[in-house]
Amino acid sequence: QVQLVESGGGLVQAGGSLRLSCAASGSIFSINYMGWYRQAPGKQRELVAAISGGGSTNYADSVKGRFTISRDNAKNTVFLQMNSLKPEDTAVYYCNANMGKPVTYDYWGQGTQVTVSS
Repeated sequence: QVQLVESGGGLVQAGGSLRLSCAASGSIFSINYMGWYRQAPGKQRELVAAISGGGSTNYADSVKGRFTISRDNAKNTVFLQMNSLKPEDTAVYYCNANMGKPVTYDYWGQGTQVTVSS
């Protein structure tokens, strides 16, 4: 079993910053990538940012230049530094880990609320 534990969400004013963390533990094997998704009320869950074991990154267009994803492979931890936050960034943020080859498995954290006030 794999557990993903997120921390760092909260309430911040527009223009502010938050840093999310996600630590993976348990039966971890062959992590392909880790990432962050978010889901706002009434909307579908969407990819925010992802990072591979080799450090390649992928960002949603809406967060490019404002958010930075990073990873500590030794600690199986992924971070999301969020700067210049906007009210439209308000959502529940979920950590994701994709593992295994050739069959892959997705694991999810419980979610952490990020609220940006205008």
